[in-house]
Amino acid sequence: MPQEARIELAKAWGEGYRALAGMHATVVNSGLDHTLKELIFIRASQINGCAFCLDMHTKDARAAGETEQRIFALNAWRDTDFFTEQERAVLALTEAITLLTEGHVPDDVFDDARKHFDEEDLAKVIMAIVLINAWNRTGVTQRKPVGGYQPPKN
Repeated sequence: MPQEARIELAKAWGEGYRALAGMHATVVNSGLDHTLKELIFIRASQINGCAFCLDMHTKDARAAGETEQRIFALNAWRDTDFFTEQERAVLALTEAITLLTEGHVPDDVFDDARKHFDEEDLAKVIMAIVLINAWNRTGVTQRKPVGGYQPPKN
């Protein structure tokens, strides 16, 4: 893989990049459970094949205490008992929103997620899914170099 991104969107159009970064800050600081956020970010990044985001969010999840077992099994979450019912609902919704071309967001998936959240928290989950899909598309398109990210020290 190349050592440099093929385009640096933050430099090429800073205003647009800052707008996405602003949405990122809003989602991250929304009070959405950190574990749910990282599960969303990792699962969508797996589906979208964004190596940069996978590297970043698996490291962030580990730094926050997520287990390797759950991270490694995330691609097969339906076949394990490692995830709570709420997490399963979020993962199903993440997949449905990420894979819109495969049949939109089914009512049963949405209704199951709704059982676990009030309207505001469900909106936060949806916006987190939308956000990571946007980042995945920018990361894949830019071909951002992978491996150098380190989680912030807390």
